[in-house]
Amino acid sequence: METVLQNRRFAARLALSATFGAFLVTSASLLALATPAAAAPGTPPSGAAPSGSPPSGSAANIVPHRAVYKMSLLSARNSSKVTDVRGRMLFEWADACDGWTTEQRFQLRFAYSEGDEMAMNTNYTTWEAKDGQRYRFNVRKLINGEVDEEVRGEAVLDKDGSGSASFSKPEPQEMKLPDQTMFPTAHTLAILDHAGAGEHFFNRIVFDGADSEGATEVSTVIGTAAEAKEDVTDPLLKGKTAWPVRMAFFPLKSDAAQPEYEMSLRLLQNGVAESMQIDYGDFTVNAVLEKIEALPKSGC
Repeated sequence: METVLQNRRFAARLALSATFGAFLVTSASLLALATPAAAAPGTPPSGAAPSGSPPSGSAANIVPHRAVYKMSLLSARNSSKVTDVRGRMLFEWADACDGWTTEQRFQLRFAYSEGDEMAMNTNYTTWEAKDGQRYRFNVRKLINGEVDEEVRGEAVLDKDGSGSASFSKPEPQEMKLPDQTMFPTAHTLAILDHAGAGEHFFNRIVFDGADSEGATEVSTVIGTAAEAKEDVTDPLLKGKTAWPVRMAFFPLKSDAAQPEYEMSLRLLQNGVAESMQIDYGDFTVNAVLEKIEALPKSGC
C-alpha cells in the first residue's frame, strides 16, 4: 500500500513535469520515493502578465508536435528504495484553434530494493484556452494493469489570475485558486517569453489538475541561451535557440523549506524539450528525446 501511494505522487509529478507548463505535474511529499520536502511559497509571484492578457509573443513560434522520450533512472542515493526506473513517455502538444491541447502517456516500470516491481501507466490530457482563462483536465492512472486513480475537472481564472477549480473525479470538489495563478501551457509560454527577453528568474503559481491537491508554486531559473545545434537533421531541432531551464516545485499546502522536486530541461524556442532530468531528492529520472514529429496545423 505504501508503494502504491508513493507512485501516485510520482505519476502526478511526472504529469506536471511533462508539461513543465505544458512540460510540464502537485501534492505533498513523495514519502520514501524521494526526500520528503515541500516548501511554502515565500516569494510573491511576479514577473509575468496576468492571466487573461493577450496571447504571448512566444505562442506564434510554438510548433505543434508529438515527441517520444526514453525514461530511465539517472541516479539514486543509498537511502532510496528505488533501484531502477525504465519506460517511455509520449507527449503531444496540439493547436485546437481556440485553445491548446496536450496529451501525455507514460509507461513506466519501477524496481525496488526489496525486490518488488511495479508497472505504472498514466494518461494525462488537457485543453487550455489561448487567453489562459479556461482549462480542462483528465488523468487516468493504472498500477499493474488496474485502475488506481482518476482525476477529472475544469478550472477558470479571472484577469487577475484568481479563480476556481471544479473536480468531478475522484469525488466532487470545489477549490479556490490564488491570485496570479496560471495554467500549464500559459506558464510554458511565459517561460519562453522571459527567456527571449534575457530574463533569468521567474516565479509563479501553476494549477495543472494532475491531482486533487491544488496549485503549486514554480520557481524558474533560465540560463543563457545556448548556441543552436547544427549537427542535427530534424527541422524541429536544427538551428533552434535553446535555453537551460531549472524549475523547483513548492506545494502551497506545505511549509517545508525545500522544493518537493526539481526539474532541469533544455527548452527550444518552438516549445520542444530536447531532454529533462527530474530530481526527487533520493533519485533522479532522465528523459531523452527519441523521436519527434510535427503535427498538422489547425488551419484556423
